[in-house]
Amino acid sequence: MDVKIITKDDEQSLLLKNNAFDIWGEIIVKRDKKKWDYEVRKYDKKEIRKQTFPDENYNLEDINKNGFAIGVFDGEKTIGLAVFKNQWNKYLYLEDLKVSEEYRRKGVARSLLKFAEEIAKEKGYRGLWTIGQNNNVTACEFYLKSGFEIGGLDTEVYNHTSQKGKQNIHFYYDFL
Repeated sequence: MDVKIITKDDEQSLLLKNNAFDIWGEIIVKRDKKKWDYEVRKYDKKEIRKQTFPDENYNLEDINKNGFAIGVFDGEKTIGLAVFKNQWNKYLYLEDLKVSEEYRRKGVARSLLKFAEEIAKEKGYRGLWTIGQNNNVTACEFYLKSGFEIGGLDTEVYNHTSQKGKQNIHFYYDFL
């Protein structure tokens, strides 16, 4: 596996398709005495379903104006992609993270985050932040296992959409 910043030479990597993932539960976030906590509520078998995010139409020039993208490659094949946006605070925003289905659970996403951490440090950032939808438990658990902590909960963002009731969990990772 080769991890590198996406350049004009491999701009087609930005077209990596989104794959379906299981919606098998939800993260219930709580805040008590200035500490965030959570529990996982697993769905009954009949409630479990697949979801696929719409494919993005990324443009490298636009990404590079406000951030950068990193790809993971198996030979010439793009198997992972992370898109980052510069922020005013000392946290670099992880806008998108995806790994081809057949390469999941093989360290691809962690390698993207590790590579991004080095770039972020060089740019003066002190950490990363991202969001995860509360019903994408697998992604939320990945962030938590990767050292991110819950730092906020947006309960309103989906109110005027077909996904009313869904929440965004804000995750933060501080560099040591």
